[in-house]
Amino acid sequence: MDKLVINGGHVLKGEIDISGAKNAALPIIAATLLTDEECIIKNVPDLKDISTMQKIFEYLGVKLRREKDVLVRESGSYNETTAPYDIVSTMRASICVLGPLLAKKSKANVSFPGGCVIGPRPIDLHLKGLRALGADISVEEGYIIANTKQLKGKDIYLGGHFGSSVLATANLIMAATLAKGTTVIHNAAAEPEIQDLGNFLLKMGAQIQGIGAHTITIQGVKKLHGAQHTIIPDRIETGTYMAAAAITNGDLLLRNTAPSDIMAITDKFREIGCLVDIDQNTIRIRRKNKMLKAGAVTTLTYPGFPTDMQAQIMSLLSISPGISVITEKIYPERFIHISELNRLGANIILEGCNAIVKGVKSLSGTDVMASDLRASAALILAGLVARGKTTVHRVYHLDRGYENLEKKLKAVGADIKREKE
Repeated sequence: MDKLVINGGHVLKGEIDISGAKNAALPIIAATLLTDEECIIKNVPDLKDISTMQKIFEYLGVKLRREKDVLVRESGSYNETTAPYDIVSTMRASICVLGPLLAKKSKANVSFPGGCVIGPRPIDLHLKGLRALGADISVEEGYIIANTKQLKGKDIYLGGHFGSSVLATANLIMAATLAKGTTVIHNAAAEPEIQDLGNFLLKMGAQIQGIGAHTITIQGVKKLHGAQHTIIPDRIETGTYMAAAAITNGDLLLRNTAPSDIMAITDKFREIGCLVDIDQNTIRIRRKNKMLKAGAVTTLTYPGFPTDMQAQIMSLLSISPGISVITEKIYPERFIHISELNRLGANIILEGCNAIVKGVKSLSGTDVMASDLRASAALILAGLVARGKTTVHRVYHLDRGYENLEKKLKAVGADIKREKE
């Protein structure tokens, strides 16, 4: 197991290239199960979660070949329809193979997914939607066992307690592409990652209308073919490096970004005292004045402020003078990082789904423990500005979602290194 050791106090300046979006790549890779033909996926980040998906494909008998940032799904049929616990238990997005397997092979046996510990994330909407399409689904010994003679299109309302579900929307769209008739998904997720999946499926020959809207119509087809596609830039990685520039009073130019996908993030950074300059696919960020400002942040489904940036902006607001309030509307229990930030000297109180952040003059380095992917990033951000040495333990979470984060930070002036525990 690895840890990251950070000596804080260094101002970050320079340029960083943003990698492809993990949360777009995983469903798109899963979608290649809908065809027996070759698919070429470009701009795929080199991450633990991508490797996990490759292991699932290997178990299913589907060959994936990686060439730098290009992933090739080789042509050929497959017969295995089980995604086992020992692989699926490490990654939430593993559930994305359920819809494609059911649509293509009429059966699927998928273990309940794992992933980060950020509060309850039920899969009821996945099962509700697939049942509506005609799947017979049971849950036995921790496995989702699904069968169907023929999926059939239907009107489906995909609303959950905390809004639309990205992965459930992805599963339903993929399953509906090969269903008989027309499927209409109401209250569908509209995140850029869902739009990217929809655009890839269109290239495969799917008939989809309303991509990017909350009502999506899919006309089922008999067969999908192979396609080439380039994954969109990672909007959460972009936001994380924006926070790195702001928290260190630095000046970063982020390249290969998609500014239109992160308008809620850029708006919030401007509100708390940052200058954000956008030029096509580049973003330059730095502080407007010496000090940042307090702010109010509420996480919402897209196009609102993303829950995956909640922990990172909390680190930033922890050193912003005044009182900030962060309200978590997506995963109300996603606050495990608060205790670790407080260990670094932050002053944060949790009241229900609200984090009350009283800005402090400085943070002080110490040993902290990462609880999930985005909490890992938040602790690293805090370590960048903390006085002295900060050691972030259990950074295997980080490797699931950030490609070469410490190398990218080191290249723009951070004193950060990876060590074995």
